[in-house]
Amino acid sequence: MSTFNFAPLYRSTIGFDRLFDLLDNSVRPDWPPYNIEKKGENEYRVSMAVAGFRPEEIEMTQQGGSLVVSGQRKLEENSPHLLHQGIASRSFRQTFNIADDVKVIGANLENGLLSVDLVREVPEAMKPKRIEINAGRSVDQDNRPKQLGHGSEGRKAA
Repeated sequence: MSTFNFAPLYRSTIGFDRLFDLLDNSVRPDWPPYNIEKKGENEYRVSMAVAGFRPEEIEMTQQGGSLVVSGQRKLEENSPHLLHQGIASRSFRQTFNIADDVKVIGANLENGLLSVDLVREVPEAMKPKRIEINAGRSVDQDNRPKQLGHGSEGRKAA
């Protein structure tokens, strides 16, 4: 996806501030940048660069197979009018598709990096079971050894 730099137009135009503000503040699907890492067999982490956002300005929801992370900066009353803004403060909404058995177990915002920890919770019924292999013994339908009779009950002692 290409990005446009409107800074040269700010220097040569007057009165188009609102138009450029609308273009600059539009939501981009590739922002903020993020990493997805696998930490273990059933553990994952999503790290998002959200410098300038406070925890109360970020909302995270998990519904079904989607994890939605969105941020909305609150304008302060005494914030300066910027002619050029190199530090991004635009709103964002990022959706991650996750499996039904993956759950969010925690989130942390530190030094401008939002870390979301996820874990795959495999139901007991889906976990692998060890099956015993019997050598030369018959088993019943519950995989238990059968008691084999040798006909000794019917024999008479001589």
